[in-house]
Amino acid sequence: MKRLKLWIAGGLLTLALAPGAASAAGIELSVGVWNQSPDGDISYKAISALDNLSIKDDLKYSDETRIFGRVKIDTPLFFPNFHLMATPLNFSETGIKNTSFNIPFQFGNVRIDANVPFTSELKLDHYDIGLSYGVPVLKTATAGILNVDLGLDARFIDFKARITGRNTDTGLIVTESKAVIIPLPMLYLGFQVKPVKWIAAEGEARAVAYGGNHYYDLIGRVKIKPFGPVFAAAGYRYEKVKIDRDDVKAKASFGGPFGEIGVEF
Repeated sequence: MKRLKLWIAGGLLTLALAPGAASAAGIELSVGVWNQSPDGDISYKAISALDNLSIKDDLKYSDETRIFGRVKIDTPLFFPNFHLMATPLNFSETGIKNTSFNIPFQFGNVRIDANVPFTSELKLDHYDIGLSYGVPVLKTATAGILNVDLGLDARFIDFKARITGRNTDTGLIVTESKAVIIPLPMLYLGFQVKPVKWIAAEGEARAVAYGGNHYYDLIGRVKIKPFGPVFAAAGYRYEKVKIDRDDVKAKASFGGPFGEIGVEF
């Protein structure tokens, strides 16, 4: 995963410094903070429904605020536009699974005692690389007020689930975890409504569904440019994911408001 992060960072720098970028129709760089409210459940090698862990009730996760960043390069002529985004999504807490008759729960290859505190971590950091094209002549026909982009997005999810608790069979404190990189091809839709130069309403949607799995990522923002290339934005982001892969089952959602600052040339 470190190589992937370095590759993306190198890609950002290359795009920003490339000769083509200098003549691009637009370059946008921003950093923001997102208040992430988690919900849903997760399991690893579950045997029955009793092994499902509620993100709120069992893992005891609550809202977290994380920094994210993105780059967008609109290119001229027939070249595709580039979208890059990095979104940390990480939770850790001390939880407890309350059950009747002290029935333990299965996580991976171990059974963990119920009604006894344990610690856990859930990570779904993701990195996006996308290509898109603007709908032909739409921006020109609307005098620059409306623009719509359609394209493809490659999302790389750095997934990790970990639990440290008391093993029912041995009475010892053990740690069980699962880590995997999940690549996902997604469809991309973006739009911008810009009635005047200093304000715009924007939306982005990334989605994929296959074999009972799905991942939806929806973003809406209002952007204001108070002076020069500087802008500030506020909006809401919602992600919904259902994954059944590598013995991991996750059905979760993450949503909340965010704020951004950046520059746009």
